[in-house]
Amino acid sequence: MKKFAFLFLSATLLSACNNTTNQAEEKTETAAMETGPEYQYYGDSINDANAIPASELMGKLAGQDSMPVKVKGQINESCKMKGCWMSMDLGNGKEMRVTFKDYGFFVPTNLDGETAIIEGYASMDTTSVEDLKHYAQDAGKSEEEIAAITAPEIGVNYVATGVIIEPKS
Repeated sequence: MKKFAFLFLSATLLSACNNTTNQAEEKTETAAMETGPEYQYYGDSINDANAIPASELMGKLAGQDSMPVKVKGQINESCKMKGCWMSMDLGNGKEMRVTFKDYGFFVPTNLDGETAIIEGYASMDTTSVEDLKHYAQDAGKSEEEIAAITAPEIGVNYVATGVIIEPKS
């Protein structure tokens, strides 16, 4: 029974992004709770206190493998399939991939250019070619762009436990 449960959980996590468009547009029951017309909240209940600008994250992370940190920054892109990841601008042409703890929640698929506050853990990590191609496919990149991905990337990955999307200015 334990083996069956493990296999079921593994299959569920691996297929989280591979849903059809209709399923991707469905809202998850645990995803969002709006407390007003301005802010949108996803995942654990968090606030904006002590959030550092995303441009400061690399300096704070220097010399560490990982660290808990709250970050505020601009979203470059969110997963167009289901909202199971987003990328955040770190400045100087750098960005970090943000995923959500245990696939416990998702964000809207149209967050490009929005400002978010995220709480969780940042780490320096290598993203495999396979994962990079998967992210490119989720982002709606062309076959040529996906085929051009041939090397892994070393960068900041972030696992968020909570997300706040700020209202547009």
